[in-house]
Amino acid sequence: MGRPPLHQQPNASLAYWMRRCNISNNKLAHLVTKRGADQGVTGLGTDESRVRAWLKGSVPRDPVPRLIVEVFSAESGLDLTFADVGLPGEDGPIGPRTPWTRAAALAALIQITRSQMMLPDTRTGPEAAQVLTGDQLLAPLQEWALAHPTNSQGPAPGASRRVGMSDVEGIRQITTTFRDLDNRHGGVLAPSAVLAQTQTVLAHLKTDTYTEAVGQALFSAAGDLAGVAGWTLFDAGRHANAQRTFVAALHAAAEGGDRRLGAHILQCMARQMSHLGHVDDALDLVSIAQYGARRHLSPATTSMLAALEARFQAILGRIDDSEAAAGRSLAAFDRVNPADEDPHMSFFDAAELQATLGMAHQIAAKHLAKGTARTRHVRLSADLVGAALAARPDHRQRSRAFDHLGLARTHLAADDVDGAAEEATHCLQMLGTVRSRRVTDRLGELYAEAEPVAETAPGRELRERIHNHLAAAG
Repeated sequence: MGRPPLHQQPNASLAYWMRRCNISNNKLAHLVTKRGADQGVTGLGTDESRVRAWLKGSVPRDPVPRLIVEVFSAESGLDLTFADVGLPGEDGPIGPRTPWTRAAALAALIQITRSQMMLPDTRTGPEAAQVLTGDQLLAPLQEWALAHPTNSQGPAPGASRRVGMSDVEGIRQITTTFRDLDNRHGGVLAPSAVLAQTQTVLAHLKTDTYTEAVGQALFSAAGDLAGVAGWTLFDAGRHANAQRTFVAALHAAAEGGDRRLGAHILQCMARQMSHLGHVDDALDLVSIAQYGARRHLSPATTSMLAALEARFQAILGRIDDSEAAAGRSLAAFDRVNPADEDPHMSFFDAAELQATLGMAHQIAAKHLAKGTARTRHVRLSADLVGAALAARPDHRQRSRAFDHLGLARTHLAADDVDGAAEEATHCLQMLGTVRSRRVTDRLGELYAEAEPVAETAPGRELRERIHNHLAAAG
């Protein structure tokens, strides 16, 4: 029957293709057996029960995965890969151990965008369970610090068209538009549109002709756009897909020789790891970004990475280390000139810095007993997050929702239940236009933190409103 994966999960990709091609369990078993027999493969014994096992996550023995890919390629009329049907094979799936070469970077981007476009939406726990952690993730990514563009030639002359820097600029403008939409409305509705645009960029890389300089710029632009796709997937709660997309984006950034973009993608991955509770991994990702781009970091990127370090250290209860990192972040931010920063760093303004450090102080307060030290951290948190909320530009709606939640949690830390309820109400009122699974997750944390005050009238009302929203959100 085959070997089950270490953490067996249902094969959603295989189920998708069976539905798309209108193939039942019995029909798939028959088609695989027949194709094998046509190729001289005997003794497969494939039946309906084995197909059910594959759908549950069991991995069939060779050569069955290849036969399954061939069956669905023939039935769909598409050139599918092992990854497309959710099975291991010579073409994937893409992960941290992908070689740091131009061909591998392009293959990673093509494979991840195609498979994401084909998969139905997922937004529940199994996605998070598939995320790589620890050495499985970190050890291969450390090689990014040594990766360089391979300087291979682009497609041969005679390709469909020649691409220039004006095309690259057009891609970057589209990426800016998608970033703005994500900031205004959250990532839940955006992944398919961003991935579809990424496929268009990949068509340039795969079929057009260009100079080496334009090729590197194209890879950088593709990596930036794929990074936005990964971010929207993360915001939508599609964590395993987001991580794979981030890795593909990092490979593209490396092939584009863009160290600053690589550091930015790594900090996105760090935020995801922290969100999922893998805080040590988050810190290691920040360290990889700081080391790998050490000669290229702009002041804003330096400040951002140190601010994240401050937050992650606070989560781990290392208050002194957190405050030291916050000091480095503030010092670097004093040197920021927005005109010199890359477009992907436009989000990191004074408000973002204040919100990040404000949350670090709020988290630090929770590690301390009642007293002057706790009071100091609570006050600093309220001041910083409040200042961030006041300074947020109108288009940063999801960030404003997070700011309201941050203030609510800070008020709870100060035993101000009325203040917490008021800020949570502001957040809930925004969720008609902001669709973000991350905001929903943070609401769940606020619900849990409010349990000690559940017997008070404002505490009970706060929890009821959050509960009703979470129930409606599914």
